[in-house]
Amino acid sequence: MAFSLPPIAALHSPLMDQSLAVLKEFLPSPAPALGTIERSIPMPFKQLVAEAPLNRLFAEAMAEGEFDDFEGRRIRMEVNGGHPGITFGFWAGRLRIVDGPGEATIRGSLAAFKTLAERKQDPDQLFFQRRLVIEGDTELGLALKNLLDSLEWDFSPRKLLFTKS
Repeated sequence: MAFSLPPIAALHSPLMDQSLAVLKEFLPSPAPALGTIERSIPMPFKQLVAEAPLNRLFAEAMAEGEFDDFEGRRIRMEVNGGHPGITFGFWAGRLRIVDGPGEATIRGSLAAFKTLAERKQDPDQLFFQRRLVIEGDTELGLALKNLLDSLEWDFSPRKLLFTKS
C-alpha cells in the first residue's frame, strides 16, 4: 500500500484556514522566546547579519538622499511585549544597527510587521487599527512610516541576500 500526500487544494480548505486561525488566536506568543534568543545574541553579530541586507534593500533610496533627514537619528522596531526588537540609525549614508532605545519606537505584533513588510495592507490602516503604534518622537516615527510607504522596495530573500550594496 503506497502512501500519498493530500492534494495542495486540501491544505488550503476553509476548515484548514479556520483551524489555523483558532490556533494562532490561542497559542502563546513566540515573542518571549524570541526575546530571550535576541538578548543572547551579541551586538556585533546582529550588525553583521542585519546591516548589509537593510542597506541592500534601501540602497537606491539612500543614493537618492531619501534617508538624509534621518542622519544621526535612532528608531526602534519592537514586537509587542518589549522584545524582540531592533534599534537602527542612519549615519554616513548607511543604516546601522545600534544598541539601546530609539528616539521613536514602532511597536506591533509579528503579524503586523509581516503585513507591513509584504505590503499587504496600507501602513496607515495598520496604525489606525492600532496594530502598529508609534511612541516617543512620533514625528520621527511618522516620517519613517511615510518614507517606507513612498518607496518601492522588494523584501524578498533574493534581494536581501544577493544584491550588492
